[in-house]
Amino acid sequence: MGTSRDIRTANRYRLVRQAIAESPVSRPRLAAATGLSLATVATLVGELLDHGLLVNAGFEDSGGGRPRGLLAVNPRGGALIGVDVAETHVHVEVVDLALRVLARGHEELRRGERAPVRVAGRIAAAVRSAAARAAAEPRVLGVGVSVPGMVDRDGAVSVFAADWGWHDVPLLGLLAERVPYRLHLDTPLRACLVAELWFGAARGRDDAVVVSLDTGVGVGLALGGTPHRGASNSAGEWGHTTLVLDGRPCLCGRRGCVESYIGAPGIMRNLRETSPDSPLLAPGDVAATLARLARGCVEGDPVADQVLRGTAGYLGAALADLVNLLNPEVIVLTGWVARRLGPPLLELAREAVARHALRRPLAATEIVLSPLPATPVSLGAATFALEGALASLGRPRR
Repeated sequence: MGTSRDIRTANRYRLVRQAIAESPVSRPRLAAATGLSLATVATLVGELLDHGLLVNAGFEDSGGGRPRGLLAVNPRGGALIGVDVAETHVHVEVVDLALRVLARGHEELRRGERAPVRVAGRIAAAVRSAAARAAAEPRVLGVGVSVPGMVDRDGAVSVFAADWGWHDVPLLGLLAERVPYRLHLDTPLRACLVAELWFGAARGRDDAVVVSLDTGVGVGLALGGTPHRGASNSAGEWGHTTLVLDGRPCLCGRRGCVESYIGAPGIMRNLRETSPDSPLLAPGDVAATLARLARGCVEGDPVADQVLRGTAGYLGAALADLVNLLNPEVIVLTGWVARRLGPPLLELAREAVARHALRRPLAATEIVLSPLPATPVSLGAATFALEGALASLGRPRR
């Protein structure tokens, strides 16, 4: 059970999310869409108006009855900064409260550049660049930072990032020395989930799973319309569940993990084991190998087809576990691997899920590719800052 403060913050968040989706919107419509009482909506709206996050936006056409007042998100009420820290880059977006992009910043991460101090420096440089471009825009309410691996949000620590060799890195402390804004740390899984809930294929769904297929693999979970983080903010490490007993070694130190079969390096290994001398292989270059594999599938290459079918089989078996366990309304595939292999992978994975999942939960689950652009993580990370700003609201301003 959350504290009354937690519940109040969650209710503010639901209300603002709905206001962004439907702006301008009436108070009764907000109550109906969020499931909150009219009295609760009235109280929360009063707070948000006092803090300049919402504004009155006239009246709706009443058709002869008493007109209802309309509310809108105030784009000038503040700016949010979202940071996507990935394998090869740091991408930053500055957005207004309507989540419209005001400015961007970008820093490349060189191969092997994984020292926390260096990464923190790159993040700070990208944030400064983007904030400077948006200097004439609203005050910055906070910065959300998405970083790979497991994150302790309360302790502001990157607890474990297997691909980077990070253990208990005090990342927010390093960033606080370099970035002059309130900071909020979480994972790309959570960022992708929120982006899909607000703008993508999970919009309007209460129970959703967003599967990120990347160099690493994981899921973002929404249960009852709310992101599920788990007791230690570790929910979603689906990539490190066992798919093959005593199977391939994984970077996490275990064997047979989902990630080692359907993450980008795992797919490259699928290809190598299928055809060690295949011209589709680009030694040492996973991205180039997957590009060749995708092209081979389109061109009817039999090796490419065999590898795609094998990979989809692993993916479908792992997705079926999610269907049976969570009974979601929608499973969304995102990440650069999903974008690269696209509809052919999706269709074959759906067939595999149908072979492994129970009929009743499968009938209620839609499996789709993400409709969002290639960089939804920074936008999702900006909502971390929005959540933090809503949690920090105190007494109304005088």
